[in-house]
Amino acid sequence: MPNPKRDTEIPQLQFVAASDLVLHEQHDVSRTAPLAERIRRDGVLKNPPVVAPINGEGRFVVLDGANRVTGLAEMGVPHIVVQVVDYEDPDLILDTWYHLVAEINREEFDAETARIPGISYERTDLLHARATLARRSAMAYLVYPDGDVLVARGEDDLHVRARLLNDLVDVYRYRSRIYRVNTDRLDQLKPHYGNVTALVVFPRYEPAEIIELARAGAKLPAGITRHVIPRRALRIYVPLSLMAEDRPLTEKNEWLQQWLKHKLTGKEVRYYQESTWLFDE
Repeated sequence: MPNPKRDTEIPQLQFVAASDLVLHEQHDVSRTAPLAERIRRDGVLKNPPVVAPINGEGRFVVLDGANRVTGLAEMGVPHIVVQVVDYEDPDLILDTWYHLVAEINREEFDAETARIPGISYERTDLLHARATLARRSAMAYLVYPDGDVLVARGEDDLHVRARLLNDLVDVYRYRSRIYRVNTDRLDQLKPHYGNVTALVVFPRYEPAEIIELARAGAKLPAGITRHVIPRRALRIYVPLSLMAEDRPLTEKNEWLQQWLKHKLTGKEVRYYQESTWLFDE
C-alpha cells in the first residue's frame, strides 16, 4: 500500500564537488558536448543529476546524468547541484535497457564481434538465452531478424564482464544507430525500426554491483542501466554561474536551502502522483 508520507518527502538537493561524483557507466560522447553547450547557452542546470552516496567514502555514484556530470566537469565547474537518493529505497527501480542496433552490415557486425578476445558465442533459442542470462551463465545475448540467437559468454567476474561488454558495444557504438528498448521480442520491434541488424540484450544488475563498479573506477557501456527514480526533482533552473563560482561548498548549499525554502513558501513547487517534482510553477 502506498505511503502518503513518503510520497510527499521533499527531494534532497545539494551542491557536491564535481570531483566526488563517480560514474558507473560510460558517458555518451555524441550527447555530452551538445548537452554542455545547451547548458552554457541557457546559463542554468535544468534537471539535476541523480546520485547515491557511497557509504564511508564521501563520494557519490551517478545513477542518472552521466552526460550532464561529464559535460559540466569538462567545463571546469567545481560544484554541481544533484538530487541525492537512497539506493536502498524500495521505490527506486534498477532496470536494464537493451540495444537495438540498426544500419550496420550484418557480416561486418558478426566479424567484429567474433574478433573480441575473451568472448565466445553459442547458438541457441530465445527461451534458453533468457534462462542462461538470468542465471548469469552468460554476459549477454544477441537476437537477429532472421531468428538466430547467440549467447555471449565471458569470464565470470563482474569487472572483466564490464570490460567485455564495453568491447562488444564498441563494435557498433560509433558506426550504427542505437535505440534503447525494453523487450527482446524483435518481431514486435521490427515494424517500428528500419534496417535492424541485431538486438543486444544485457543482464539485470543489482545496486551493490553498480556501487562496486563505481568504487573501482570500472564502467558499464552507456545506455544499459535504467534507474526509475521516485520523487524525481525536475526543472530547478539553478544558475550555471553559481555552480562555477569560486565560493565554499557550504555557502552554496546555504543558498540552495534558502532557494528551496522560498520555492516552498511561495507555492512554486508541485508534486505529481507520477513521482515528479517541478520547481518552476
